Amino acid sequence: MLTMTSALTRAERVFGGKTAIIDTEATYSWAEEVDRIARLAGGLGSLGIKPTHRYGIVSPNTFRYQEALYAGYWSGAVPVPINMRLAPPEIRYILENAECSWLLLGPGFEDLADTPELAPWKDHLVFLGPETDEAPWPSADGLIAGHDPLPPHPAAEDDIALMLYTGGTTGRSKGVPLTHLNIVSNGMQVGLVMGAAIDDNYLHIPPMFHAADLLATGFTLVGSAHCFLPVFTPAGVLTAIQDYKVTACMMAPTMIIMTLGEESFKSFDLSSLRVMLYGSSPMAAEWIKRTMEAFDGADILQGYGLTETSPILTTLDPPEHRQAIESGDLEILRSAGRPVVGVDMKILGPDGNEVSPDDSGEVVVRGPNVSAGYLNRPEETSAAFKDGWFHTGDVGRLDEDGYLFVQDRKKDMVITGGENVYTTEVEAALYQHPEVHETAVIGVPDEKFGEALFAVIVPAPGASLDEDAVIEHCRGRIGSYKIPRRMAFVEEMPKSAMGKILKAELRKTYGGSEKISAAQR
Repeated sequence: MLTMTSALTRAERVFGGKTAIIDTEATYSWAEEVDRIARLAGGLGSLGIKPTHRYGIVSPNTFRYQEALYAGYWSGAVPVPINMRLAPPEIRYILENAECSWLLLGPGFEDLADTPELAPWKDHLVFLGPETDEAPWPSADGLIAGHDPLPPHPAAEDDIALMLYTGGTTGRSKGVPLTHLNIVSNGMQVGLVMGAAIDDNYLHIPPMFHAADLLATGFTLVGSAHCFLPVFTPAGVLTAIQDYKVTACMMAPTMIIMTLGEESFKSFDLSSLRVMLYGSSPMAAEWIKRTMEAFDGADILQGYGLTETSPILTTLDPPEHRQAIESGDLEILRSAGRPVVGVDMKILGPDGNEVSPDDSGEVVVRGPNVSAGYLNRPEETSAAFKDGWFHTGDVGRLDEDGYLFVQDRKKDMVITGGENVYTTEVEAALYQHPEVHETAVIGVPDEKFGEALFAVIVPAPGASLDEDAVIEHCRGRIGSYKIPRRMAFVEEMPKSAMGKILKAELRKTYGGSEKISAAQR
């Protein structure tokens, strides 16, 4: 059976003596870890959390977080990871929307229990940490110690295993039910391209409420060990790789860029690292090259996907990265790669028909890793999920060799003077300037052209960029109508917990800007 319940029973049987958890607090074999998961499932069951019931989780990354997720898979209950950066009213919305009966709070989030918004869960809280006399509510470790192992629930492949919530950048976040089949399928798809193996140590770097954490599934399927970074810092990543002998991990481009900028980077022993996947947002070819040089000896690959696809749809694999660097032809690095095994992909034009190779349109996919729809959102489900295909909302093109080039989100494409401009293409040109550290391009209102391009730029340390220099740099690299002539230079970008630049926030700040650059005066 392609269920996480089956995967965990197999892990206990086949990999029982192998290491499952590596942590400063404890190290567990797969036999010990599955026993803890089964006991936690029994403890949660004693609180009234039964099959199909949902419970929320707000916590930093820890091995107990993974146990809380896996206890749901084991018992038939449905964990609902929640963005730990959300305010109490936003957390309450998710808890109510998902109909969560209990809430598990990790270290550092105990104060949420005293907020008026979470008062309805005051008597339905579990501390996702070690047992302590100070906690007024049950702890995960206390439940594990006080209960017998629960037998595994006989899950079916189409049973809901996990409820993730989208980022909500265009309104309130949407619940995405993922089935056992969705999760296991993508675990197998990703594990294949990352070469997941029993002797791997996988480091959880992205926050575990994010779909990116599901990349770890492939490593669970083959009996790898897991280790956890509670909160991302560049030094923390490097220390964890060195101390845990990490062989595999995933990072968002912003995380990688910050890590490469760590002053003590060269003092760490990173020789254990075998493979690193980057994703969640595009990364400029120039930064990819720097990453490969800095992590010399490790395979680098890109992954593109969405919460609704569990999450990976395409990968650009290590040989393609190496060939691009060796040949000096970096164009392929602008690609998101080709669909993983089992995913069908096509590009649809505005008329709903499939377009020819290299023509742009909406990316539409189907596969065993694709969700069936949204929770309690019938209209949005019918709009995005049609005839077995998921309409991603991303604009892209497929070349003749099947490589996907993601050009933009539909909402991020700028139409200026009747011309469609993909902001990622403009950003790629800007990133070629050595003094541009980070950039994002948005559309702002313009009386003459309808929309104008606006660039928000974080200069490199010590740089003295100005508008004229940026415009001159873009000439010859992109068409004149694509060159931003309004811009702002800032110290930092608004970002999600995954380090993705929040263009919605930039549009709020600059969307009404009528500021004219010096070049337009």
